[in-house]
Amino acid sequence: MGKRAWLLGFWVEILGLGGSQASPKKEASSNFYVNNSGLEGVRPEGGFRKNRGVEPQNAPTQLQTQKQKPACPECGSTRLYKDGLRYLADGRTIQRWLCRNCGYRFSETRLNCSNKSQQVQKIHTLILNSPKALSINCQGSSEAFPGKASTSLGKLVQTLAEVESRNDKRAAGAAETTDLKGKLVEYLWHLKKQGYKESTIKTHTNYLKWLIRIGANLLDAENVKEAIATLQVEEATKRTMANVYNSFSKYYGIEWVPPRYYGKQSLPFIPLEREIDDLIACSGKKLSTLLQLLKETGMRIGEALELKWTDIDFERKVVKVEPEKRSNPRVLKISDKLINMFNLLPKRDVKIFGGRQKMRNFQTLLFTARTKAAVRLQNPRLKLITFHTIRHWKGTMEYHKTKDITHVKNILGHKSINNTMIYINLEQALFNETQEEFHVKVAYNLEEACKLLEAGFEYVTDIGGVKVFRKRK
Repeated sequence: MGKRAWLLGFWVEILGLGGSQASPKKEASSNFYVNNSGLEGVRPEGGFRKNRGVEPQNAPTQLQTQKQKPACPECGSTRLYKDGLRYLADGRTIQRWLCRNCGYRFSETRLNCSNKSQQVQKIHTLILNSPKALSINCQGSSEAFPGKASTSLGKLVQTLAEVESRNDKRAAGAAETTDLKGKLVEYLWHLKKQGYKESTIKTHTNYLKWLIRIGANLLDAENVKEAIATLQVEEATKRTMANVYNSFSKYYGIEWVPPRYYGKQSLPFIPLEREIDDLIACSGKKLSTLLQLLKETGMRIGEALELKWTDIDFERKVVKVEPEKRSNPRVLKISDKLINMFNLLPKRDVKIFGGRQKMRNFQTLLFTARTKAAVRLQNPRLKLITFHTIRHWKGTMEYHKTKDITHVKNILGHKSINNTMIYINLEQALFNETQEEFHVKVAYNLEEACKLLEAGFEYVTDIGGVKVFRKRK
């Protein structure tokens, strides 16, 4: 028996095609095959995975088996994103789609093509405000329950109506916001024309934007009053905000009764001189120069940042201060140490520290320097030092040395002495000396008396033909 005949008999026996059946070659069966080696046989019912012969007739093509991508019911585009699955009540899932063309979000429908076209036609011909469209409250869909296509249609119409309503509200809100912004710009320009400083205009801008951000309607005085009352801030902040809105309401003629807020007054923090020196030592070259300038002159930080190289007289060791906040201009003495620090700075600009626009940069530098110094020196009090804290320290120490409040007023550039009186309370609270100590000198002639007065001594009395002078230690 040949090899081919044996193999043919083996497969016939395995497949149950024994005995009296005709030769496989003469069978017009789709299971008959001839492989590449010429071996004839009958294909098993499931077919072979390798070396398959002729495919069965009526087999679906690859394009027919591939699932067709749905089209957007809004614009008809097939450019879609998959947007997750929708889980139905019966446990089935439906693919959700997001149209890349118009942004419409929809679920894959289970209806046939005719139902789809009819449904889309109904959507386009229905009036959104009709009772038929708005009376349907079912939460189901035609995908979950194929027999309830009308319910799905009503839900879809409801969704479109809600979207249209939201768009109308959004458009109305945008128009109102635009109008409010226009009024805000007009008010700020009014302040500019009235001669207000840039810092004052910026303060008004920040507080009015704050009110808008918390939902207050600037054109409704009572609404603004409620918004201010519910803020969790200090009384002084509420008072400033009320004063800003008072100016805004007067400009637009809005009836407004300002609420009564009284800021709590407290004495400012006064550091030790050693602590200020420690902070200067832990700072960079430019920040340390700025801090040393504030320590020796008591300038405001805004005045110091606006300082020009031409304002410093390196020969006479004085600095000219251009005032801010309508205070007095002044000329102040500076030390050799500060002169040397200025000489180490590069002269790249007209202003030494770059102007007020560099305020945020120096505040960041100060925050970093004092945090590192507090950790390094194990002194948390250093974290309380600010630029204005050094000005308070200067006023307090000048009054402690001289007991002359007018001298302190001139050093700090105050217009009113009432602003300087706080340093009397600070000095008494910090030093609280029950017995004052003085340096005492005597002058035997006019020349010695003049020298003592130039050194800061004050005349007390004549005793035994000599003049007695004293100066506080």
